Amino acid sequence: MKLNQLRDLVAIVERGSLRGAARHLDVAQSGLTRSIRNLERELGHPMFEREARGMVLTPMGRLFYQRASSAINELRRADEEMAQAQGGVQGTVVAGLSIMPHLGMLPSALGLFRQRYPGVTLKIIEGLYPAIEPGLRNGTIDFYLGAASQAAPAAGLIAETLFENTRIVVGRKGHPLAAARSLKELSMADWATPSLDVIAAEDLNEVFSRFKLGLPQIRLQANSAMSLLVALAHSDLLTMLPRQWAEFALTQHALQVIPVRERLTAPPIVFLRRADLPLTPAAEHLSDLLKRYA
Repeated sequence: MKLNQLRDLVAIVERGSLRGAARHLDVAQSGLTRSIRNLERELGHPMFEREARGMVLTPMGRLFYQRASSAINELRRADEEMAQAQGGVQGTVVAGLSIMPHLGMLPSALGLFRQRYPGVTLKIIEGLYPAIEPGLRNGTIDFYLGAASQAAPAAGLIAETLFENTRIVVGRKGHPLAAARSLKELSMADWATPSLDVIAAEDLNEVFSRFKLGLPQIRLQANSAMSLLVALAHSDLLTMLPRQWAEFALTQHALQVIPVRERLTAPPIVFLRRADLPLTPAAEHLSDLLKRYA
């Protein structure tokens, strides 16, 4: 088994087709085909099925891809780490961030990071831990910083709790319920959640239950901060968000906090990375800048 075969398989999966992978790797498509056929012959199993939408992994291919992807990403990190340790400023950092660090941590960290590593490509994935976990485990994501999950982190991950957090109620400027000062006064409003998963709805239900109120009327679920912002700014929906939203300048012209008297707890903010894979200097620098907020 050759390293270029692992590289080729990972590229096909990530690009979705032989043509896309060949263009990305700057190699002939026929060469990629031979590489994968030789790999399949060596492993004794087909790795891909050809479908109208492109190359799709077989069940055995999915198993092998997890290992191949991890190996390729570790080699990439090793190469970048050696270069950055000698003063290099090239490479890639991939960070998984939930809504809170997007608004409360990234604005102050981004400029300083760009000054130190101007040649590093920064990839930011918006999401919560359950969705980020596979990328952490196979090495495609360097670290996760954001709201803790109800489930314990997967084996092999290091979890560091940075701080406890609280939430605020947010609605559009001039919301008809802007004068409310208790959650009870908002109990008949329509609500939005900052996630599509069931856990987000259950979390909001639990908050209302804690104060002995009926279940909230959840009318919208958004999978990104942008979707939630648009929905809030152009409707009478309300939501509960980390208190750091109140400090985010880009939303202050469109949204306002409704200061209810209840203390609305939020999941703690955690930092997660693989235990057996040290961060590159660039990834370490970015994580340090982000964690200064804590």
